[in-house]
Formats: sequence, C-alpha cells, structure tokens
Amino acid sequence: MAVDIKHLQQWIGKRESRSDEVTPVPIAALSATLDRQACEPKLGDPVPPLWHWLYFLPTARQSDLGSDGHPQRGGFLPPISLPRRMWAGGRVQFHQLIRVRDRISRTSEISDVTGKEGRSGSLVFVTVRHEISNAQGLVITEEQDLVYREEQRAGEAPASPKAAPLDSSWKREIRADEVMLFRYSALTFNGHRIHYDRKFAVETEGYPGLVVHGPLVATLLLELLRENLPNETVSSFAFRAVRPLFDIAAFSTCGRIKSGEKTVELWAQDLNGFLAMEAMATLA
Repeated sequence: MAVDIKHLQQWIGKRESRSDEVTPVPIAALSATLDRQACEPKLGDPVPPLWHWLYFLPTARQSDLGSDGHPQRGGFLPPISLPRRMWAGGRVQFHQLIRVRDRISRTSEISDVTGKEGRSGSLVFVTVRHEISNAQGLVITEEQDLVYREEQRAGEAPASPKAAPLDSSWKREIRADEVMLFRYSALTFNGHRIHYDRKFAVETEGYPGLVVHGPLVATLLLELLRENLPNETVSSFAFRAVRPLFDIAAFSTCGRIKSGEKTVELWAQDLNGFLAMEAMATLA
C-alpha cells in the first residue's frame, strides 16, 4: 500500500491541549483490576507511575469510530490509511509526583512521522510528545511511539522470536484473561476491538486470541518494581513492545537491578520464554 509520507509529515508540530482532574475512582478501579489490595485513595495520595494513563481519555463520538473501534484517522493524529496500529513503546520522565485531586493539564505535539518498508510491507511511525503539568509546574514528560502497518498477508511467516533473559531477580506470573482486558479497556476508554472482541481479533485481525494492551504490560512491569522496591522512586521509564501477548496463555513480568547502578531492567516474556516487552527504569 503506497503511503504519502511527505503529506503525513505536514502533521509534525500539530498541537493540542487538554485538562483533567485526578479523581480517586479510576485509581481504585485499576487497583482492583490488577488484583491489588488497596483502600480508597485519599486527597493528596501520590499516583503510581504510569497511572496517569487513566486520565486525558479519548472521547471520540460513536459515529466517529472506525470498524476496529478506534477513532477514524485525521484530526490531531495524521490520517494514516494503514489498517493495523499499535502503541510500540515510549519514554517517560517523572519530574514530580501527581496527587489525587490535582488539576492537571497536558500539551501534546506530533514530534515526528517517518515511514519505511519492512518485511511485512509499509510501516509508518508517529511520535507524540506530551507535557503534563499541575499547579506546581511540569510533572511528566512523555514520548509515545505509535506504529501503523498493513494487514497481515496470507502465509506470512511471523518474525523470529527473541529469547528473554534467564537471570531475573523477580518474576511474577500474570493471567490477563478477557475480563481483565475488558476492564482495562473500559478504564482507559479504549474501543480497539482486538482487546475484547475475540471474533474480530481472530477472524479479522488474524491474532490467536485477545491482545493484551501494551500500556497494561508496561504498567505491570512497573508494578513488579514497586512490589520489590517499595521505598524507591522512579525518575524515568522507557519501554519497547517486541512481541504481542494474548489472553490464551499466561505470561511473566521479570526484573533485576543492574549491579551497582540505579537502573532496573524489566521485561515481559510469554509462556515459552520469548521476549514480549523490554523496559528500563531509572531510580531517583
């Protein structure tokens, strides 16, 4: 499928601003979804790292959604015609804590649009930069990498999997069933049908099951860090999706501290030990 990258690059520099309030119910609901025992968040409680994804939710009208449940192309994001899309990774810097009942604002900008021809056809990469502030100033700087690609071709061989590291210090098995995926979709107002509509995911998109959200996997990686280093503060986090995970099998989140450093290596691996996501967290 031909892609006019020069046309799409006209969206570079496009900006939008939104505001929100850090209300306690989404935090309590995500705690329940992740099976954490937590009381109702109180005024001034800190928000765990990456849980800001519960706010600034997309609110496209029902009539503006495409057949896959995503908002139709155009508007803030460039109108990329490639049908398959995913959140491929990102980088987050935590400058200050966000707290319950903070009024927060977010300025977003399309910082880059690039294209290339891959083994599976045309690919387009979009980087979105967000700056989130509260009354005290800048709290989070974030870059999100989105990738758009063609439909899977008949008979196309999957990419060769990469083995995950073997020497983790921490490991937790996760069973992200269809209920967990539905609840996370609801919490983030994510209408993408690959996460909750099995027939669509299997018959239309060609996946073996429901796809586990990339942001959910990234959140679970930092939850593993929080469980094992409860007194540490994360100053930055970077992650990259390597291979999709599905609800049909358990997967594991793993981690280890780099010797003598304030750096934590984190990764998710599937049931066969193949790498699904790799990440790095820096401690303050």
